[in-house]
Amino acid sequence: MSVLASVLSAVFWGVIVLSVLVFVHEGGHFLAARAFGVRVTEFFLGMPSRLRISAKSRRFGTEYGVTPILLGGYNRICGMEGDLDELLAPALAIVQRDGRVLAVDLASELGIDVERAYALLAVLADMAAIRPYYDPERGETPWQAEYPAAFETQRRDATMLTEYDSGHAFGAFGTTDAGEPRPVSDAQGFFEAEASHTYRGKGFLPRVTILLAGPFVNIALAFVLLMGSLMIGGVSMPTDSNTLGGVSEGGYAYQAGLREGDTIVRFGSHDIASWTELVAAIDEALADGEDIPVAYVRDGQTYECVIDLPEGEQVDIIGVSALMTTYHPSFGEAFTAALSYVAMVGGSIAQLLMPQHTLEVMSQSSSIVGISAMASEAAASGLADLILFAAAVSVSLGFMNLLPIPPLDGGKILIEVLQLLLRRQLSTRAQNAVSYVGLAFFLFIFAFALRNDVLRFLG
Repeated sequence: MSVLASVLSAVFWGVIVLSVLVFVHEGGHFLAARAFGVRVTEFFLGMPSRLRISAKSRRFGTEYGVTPILLGGYNRICGMEGDLDELLAPALAIVQRDGRVLAVDLASELGIDVERAYALLAVLADMAAIRPYYDPERGETPWQAEYPAAFETQRRDATMLTEYDSGHAFGAFGTTDAGEPRPVSDAQGFFEAEASHTYRGKGFLPRVTILLAGPFVNIALAFVLLMGSLMIGGVSMPTDSNTLGGVSEGGYAYQAGLREGDTIVRFGSHDIASWTELVAAIDEALADGEDIPVAYVRDGQTYECVIDLPEGEQVDIIGVSALMTTYHPSFGEAFTAALSYVAMVGGSIAQLLMPQHTLEVMSQSSSIVGISAMASEAAASGLADLILFAAAVSVSLGFMNLLPIPPLDGGKILIEVLQLLLRRQLSTRAQNAVSYVGLAFFLFIFAFALRNDVLRFLG
């Protein structure tokens, strides 16, 4: 039963910590996208599922909610999918003209095959310029695997803004509902106006900022948690006192009769008044290898004992530890400590890309299994330890996502840089090919980390 309880605890706390941190990560992307006026249709805690609790924002049209698959979170930022096509503008104009269009009819009017027509409609739907129409008479539902037969117009106000655009005014005269015709006179101009509300329609710097925002929020959150934990919870530090803070059960000092709280006044041939003096005396006595006479004070009375060391064996410790106190760093000290830790993690993860250090870093990594187990241990130790653990995972998550490996955020930034240098957009096929290579490398890292966890637990 205890094993089952441990497993359930690990699963629970692992899901909680990772879901919250991934949700925060996606929140960074969401806030940056909205700051640049990019449409975001969904923002959820949990992975996509037909079972959901959600509500729509009246201001931005974004559907916020939670799903039962609590393994992270996701955004649907408009304009990140599909290839650009010269027929996108005329296809959008046709939907606007008719209000609702079958893919087969669009293909016939544009003189293309149905597959290309669906590709055009899918890109326009990803832009939130139109939306799929699920016809109940055809037995279509929003959760079917394939696209429906028809697509329709979005609800638009008098100035052609949709529910996903800031400043829309559906109460004003001239608003049209979804599925109603809303013809446009300038097909290309209207398409460009729609694209300006999407990720792809923004410039290089806004796109990169949106991608960087997720990792940045994770790192910033970790920084704040670390500083807060250090300043509020404090740091345990040894005092320079000759009173013992701990005595290891079964150690040489314990066998001699010493206990936690005893004050050492003489050790070997040295009078002791501080922890520093006691450490120096212990080192000297262990180097001699002789039995050690000790005088100590307990409950106001002085006692003597002898620490019996084994003959002919090298002894390094006798099993005593210093009396600890809690030190609360100042803002500046906490800031410096948090900055040093964040920089250390960033440098360590960067070594993954250096062949001479890759295996060394991977040998110290943990998978989701190890993270879940450590989250459970941290939660059992108390809120302060759980917060510190969450901060450690958050900063690692942030820097891992900055690695230039698709489909991570850093990999997407790499693709953006390549497109800037090439002065053209890479095709979806080319991006997918690069992503498959990156995904294979990422899965290799995961498998290696999982192996580490298995060996660690078995050990």
